[in-house]
Amino acid sequence: MKAREASEPPNEPNAFWRMPLFGFLSLCLILQDSGCSRGSAQRGLTVAGSTSIQPFADRWAEIYMKIHPGEVINVQGGGSSAGIQAAREGAADIGMSSRELKADEKDLSEVIVAWDGLAVIVHPENPVRELTIDRVRDIFAGKVRDWKDIGGKPGALTVVTREEGSGTRGAFQELVMKKSRISREAIVQDSNGTVREIVAHDPDSIGYISLGLVNDAIRSLILDGVKPDVETIKAGKYSLVRPFLFLIRGAPREKAGAFIDFVLSEDGQDLIQQEGLIPVSKGIGEP
Repeated sequence: MKAREASEPPNEPNAFWRMPLFGFLSLCLILQDSGCSRGSAQRGLTVAGSTSIQPFADRWAEIYMKIHPGEVINVQGGGSSAGIQAAREGAADIGMSSRELKADEKDLSEVIVAWDGLAVIVHPENPVRELTIDRVRDIFAGKVRDWKDIGGKPGALTVVTREEGSGTRGAFQELVMKKSRISREAIVQDSNGTVREIVAHDPDSIGYISLGLVNDAIRSLILDGVKPDVETIKAGKYSLVRPFLFLIRGAPREKAGAFIDFVLSEDGQDLIQQEGLIPVSKGIGEP
């Protein structure tokens, strides 16, 4: 923009204030719009919600920003319920949920970006290798309190669960607990990582986390005779399976759509498989 019109005196201090009112208002709108555009560019794309999806979204964002220099993707946790709320209120461009949407949340558009198994985990030194899902339900409901009652060494069970509003807890409640409630005596943690950390350091503990986050520090239990792994999930044999969802309010912004397309691309889905999740291209129960 030129500093002054050619007809203006070169050093007239009041020239700006003699600008016609219409021109002055137009200039204000232009500057305001410019400021908003810069703010949007600096803010980039916000992806928020499920702490189960967050580690994978961090990796997707890292790779995406390398492929598209100048693009900014901010990945935040907070839990599935927070991600759903953020998407509904426009605080996040993309919400993340690791549980199915409830009936009153269906105003959002959902995109399945991966399938994940829920693993029930214990300390590696725990002699218990296998449980039925009914037994797991009894443990988390507080009906079983000692390891000796389920084939382990005598000792009080330390039950570790996720917080209310967590997608992992919501999926566990739906798939395992059914109408039973998790005991109030259970230790409540706010991420899969902290659940894993407690179980890794307490031989008497039991918890549940995303199958994609299982590592050598803990051991996942065989449930109803089925080992939790990618192959049993693909074959439809392992029953504790949930979707990883990206959520959008209305039509996605161009940048949000481009990022979702990348996650669903061959490269994005290859990353999912490397991390122990099931690509969406593989239907559950398909060979």
